[in-house]
Amino acid sequence: MKTIIAVTDACIFIDLFDLGLIDSFFDLNFEIHTTAAVIFELYIAQQQVLKSFQSLQKLMIHNLKEQDYLEIYTEGYPKSLSETDKSVLHIANKINACVLSSDKTLRNYAKNKEIEYHGMIWIFDKFVETSTLTSAEAKSKLNQLLASNYIFQNNLKLLEEIEKRFEHWK
Repeated sequence: MKTIIAVTDACIFIDLFDLGLIDSFFDLNFEIHTTAAVIFELYIAQQQVLKSFQSLQKLMIHNLKEQDYLEIYTEGYPKSLSETDKSVLHIANKINACVLSSDKTLRNYAKNKEIEYHGMIWIFDKFVETSTLTSAEAKSKLNQLLASNYIFQNNLKLLEEIEKRFEHWK
């Protein structure tokens, strides 16, 4: 299986932590990147766990330099994107990686710029495809995500996609 190169934003890490799936995520055949700005959006305990994955060389944390900020500034990102979102998009573009995010604004911008992007449902697909989680475990964790994350509760398209997974994973 080809290694997937991905730049992950804070919301993905937060959901993975909340679901107790951060270790499983780093067991996938992904080359995971993020930015220091993303790390700073997390709780200290979460930061420490991610830094342990960095020390194991399973996570690359990018510290943006002056040149990066100049490039971000000249890119003309919409005001609706946070500085952290811009850092994620910048690094993804720079290293030719996909973006992992549940943030609609970030995903829409990635789509418009033809940057590959995925969210939690896709990560669950990878968990099941690689047998990192059984279908029953994936269904249980996805139900837990639905119960705890309002973004998933109020989005008919996401709910339809989740329902498709539940049928497929039977």
